[in-house]
Amino acid sequence: MSEDWTKLAADLERLLKLRAIPFGMKLFERREDMEAIPRIRRPTAIHTLDQIVAQTARLGWTVGLTADDLVGAQCRAVVGLGRAKDEAWRSGQHMVGVWYSSPEDARAHQAAMECVPDGRYQALAVAPLAAGRLDPPDIALFYATPGAMIYFINGLQWAGYKRFDWSVVGESACADSWGRALKTRQPSLSIPCFAERRYGGVLDDEMLMALPPDYLGKAIAGMEALSKNGLRYPFPQYGIQQDARAGLAVSYPGR
Repeated sequence: MSEDWTKLAADLERLLKLRAIPFGMKLFERREDMEAIPRIRRPTAIHTLDQIVAQTARLGWTVGLTADDLVGAQCRAVVGLGRAKDEAWRSGQHMVGVWYSSPEDARAHQAAMECVPDGRYQALAVAPLAAGRLDPPDIALFYATPGAMIYFINGLQWAGYKRFDWSVVGESACADSWGRALKTRQPSLSIPCFAERRYGGVLDDEMLMALPPDYLGKAIAGMEALSKNGLRYPFPQYGIQQDARAGLAVSYPGR
């Protein structure tokens, strides 16, 4: 393997106290290449992509799928499987009166989604990062609490500081996470939507980070540096009525 995926996953779990398994996604131009992955499972029922992701993040399965395994165009469109982005999909008609009050609002939502372009890929695989079966995955992903997410971002910003700007598309938030990361090759944080929580088992206090895997080492090195400064997750609460000067003096000695 080109990376020690087991160590990267273990470092994320240790530093962020993760409750779900860090995992990866990889798109394939040929279905046969997906099916050749060791110990790959293929769905025996029709699922949302949120369910497939949950089978990896919660159960540790390696799962491969094609457009035919997904329940509808909304899931297919985000990862570019099949020819999902036709006029019916772009209209968002299936969301009118459900999530949006008018056809204009539904169409605007569809246009706002970050999606992999159609036409190139036939299959997708999702696998635990530690398994190394997607070496390398196109993107790495993990669910974590808001506190863990800001700590991970702090790690990314420790060296080579960069401001991150993310958006919220609303329902179909997978476009904010794996859709955006696959399309733009940039770290992508999302607030999981109704569908992810109802069908993907995402907990109330979880957010989702998706990013190219080469960012992981940088974030881990940054979090290790912060840890040496006494800045660790989970963050110990100092007390809302205490004199703050003593606590601040620990983090900013001599300042």
